[in-house]
Amino acid sequence: MLQYAFYDWMREMPKQRRYITRAGFALQAYAIYMILMWGPFRLPKWLYPYYLVLPQSPVSYVLVLLLYYAGYCVMNGMLTSEFVRKTQLESDQIAAQQIQKTLQPEKVDPIAGYSVETFYQPFRDVGGDYFDVIDLPAGRTLFAVADVSGKGMPAALLAANIQALVRSIASATQDPVALATQINEHLGRYTPSDRFATAVFVVLDRASGGLTYVNAGHNAPIISGPEPAIFLRATGMPLGLLTGAEYESGTASIPPGGTLLMFTDGLTDAIPGDAPEARLCDALAGGSAKTMLQLKALIDPKFHEDDVTLLLVRRDDAAAGDGNHRV
Repeated sequence: MLQYAFYDWMREMPKQRRYITRAGFALQAYAIYMILMWGPFRLPKWLYPYYLVLPQSPVSYVLVLLLYYAGYCVMNGMLTSEFVRKTQLESDQIAAQQIQKTLQPEKVDPIAGYSVETFYQPFRDVGGDYFDVIDLPAGRTLFAVADVSGKGMPAALLAANIQALVRSIASATQDPVALATQINEHLGRYTPSDRFATAVFVVLDRASGGLTYVNAGHNAPIISGPEPAIFLRATGMPLGLLTGAEYESGTASIPPGGTLLMFTDGLTDAIPGDAPEARLCDALAGGSAKTMLQLKALIDPKFHEDDVTLLLVRRDDAAAGDGNHRV
């Protein structure tokens, strides 16, 4: 409770309430000033502006006590209302955090021949990153990662909207171009102009390892394998910036024993140095079961100022993977 005892509640109050609170404080201060003037330990007379002093009398005593109590009630009422407001806000944030956890997949269903690991760490109680793994017909899987502009509750609300759009549209089409186009049109029409999201939608053909993807202004996913790393660069602009924007699809494949890493810019921003992508490639090069641990070890807490999301897909040579989990 010490954090509340020394916290300046007036700093975050609305302007009108802040002025009322200060008026209550001023009434208390004046009452204390009067008591000091009448007390036996008062300061030298020349320190007091006597035009602010009431004549000493029983009526004055009662008036000063009433002034002090009025100031106390006003200030206490305003501070209590601010405390209640912040408590309700914290409760709303906790509820939003719990809801967001239900939107992010806690466990990825096993994918034969692949292992999937995910990591999500919001910068605040709730974040604007979104990821998903959706099973599609005809032996395909959709991997989606998005990063909404901004932080906190507004970003989380838009991320939840994108999650609902991805799941509803993906049930009707396996085309990542159609998916990106429809989401862009929706966000462009029904969200504020300063809100947008970068995103990557990757459709995996589980039998061949082939990928069809759309990168809407997002950090390029990395495919690592025996050959040099491949970056799935942007094929269109961020979602929600401009209605009517066109998107192109790209193709690639995950080689046997290779990995696909999808991530948000919170990861690269938290890696010190001038070449974060090179360090990511180095961590992926081994293709071991400890790759996710190596990736997380690259995050420097001093540079962690944004949501961090990682989605790691590893293709193996066996007929079935060794389990998929979230860490």
